[in-house]
Amino acid sequence: MRSTFVPRLGRDVSVIGQGCWQLGADWSHVGDDTAQEILSAAADAGVTFFDSADVYGDGRSERALRDFLASHGATGITVATKMGRRADPHVASEYTLDNYRRWTDRSRENLGVDTLELVQLHCPPTEVLEDPRTYDHLRTLRDEGRIAHFGVSVETCDEALAALRDPDVATVQIILNVFRRKPLEQVVGAAHEAGVGIIARVPLASGLLSGKYDESTTFGEGDHRNFNRHGEAFDVGETFSGVPYEVGVEAAREVAALTPEGWTTAQFALAWISAVGAATIIPGASRPEQARANAAAADLPSIDDETLAALAAIYNDRIREHVHARW
Repeated sequence: MRSTFVPRLGRDVSVIGQGCWQLGADWSHVGDDTAQEILSAAADAGVTFFDSADVYGDGRSERALRDFLASHGATGITVATKMGRRADPHVASEYTLDNYRRWTDRSRENLGVDTLELVQLHCPPTEVLEDPRTYDHLRTLRDEGRIAHFGVSVETCDEALAALRDPDVATVQIILNVFRRKPLEQVVGAAHEAGVGIIARVPLASGLLSGKYDESTTFGEGDHRNFNRHGEAFDVGETFSGVPYEVGVEAAREVAALTPEGWTTAQFALAWISAVGAATIIPGASRPEQARANAAAADLPSIDDETLAALAAIYNDRIREHVHARW
């Protein structure tokens, strides 16, 4: 597994990480044993970066990571979590130092650690990211030993740029994939210059870029790909990357047609993200074999210029009008 050194984090992270939202069983059933098999498969394939959040299964995902680390060992592993979505109501006034302490204390207990290696604000209201006091509070958590490093998870490129103004932000997590290319215009370059790691989430556009979905594909009642298609529960950009489903299916067919022989379409999509500058990419997995296949994308050869241009054309012709100005 190739790795990337993130200067502000002070460590290497695997170019393919493991997203752990699914392990919370919020929108698909992943049993406890299967969760451990997924985490073990990822680690055995060279994954060293695991991303969770306190709200994934109301802590179930973090506890799965705790059990995994207890059996596997934590050497060489970076576990990142996120906080802020427990705020109810989800408004800027809830992002207080006292709440940060409560949220991180809960995650420390869930993960079984004294100090959280990396805590990210979990897509907070924009005004939180623009307020210098936010970062002062996070530095206080660091000084108190609750956390070692902090970063942000954002919805928009403007929010990412706001966070990058702070000198201690270590990572920026943002949606970056074949269907969400706007971060390439400013965010990725600015992050590299600052020594900040880009964590690419929703890398397969909620599965669209696996190339396996069609117009008749259905999703379970509790699956966000069913109930959040129009942003009913949270930002619509988190579901199919904000691309209308039927548009995405057609565009994904074109992406699949470009997939090199011997690659899966999902691996092709992950390899593209790695090529454009993400420090690590965090696809999810509901089965161990998915985790292994995702990790294998790190070892694929470079994508040729002609294919890169064809992917750009798909975005410009089919996707740009739906997402580019919004996020």
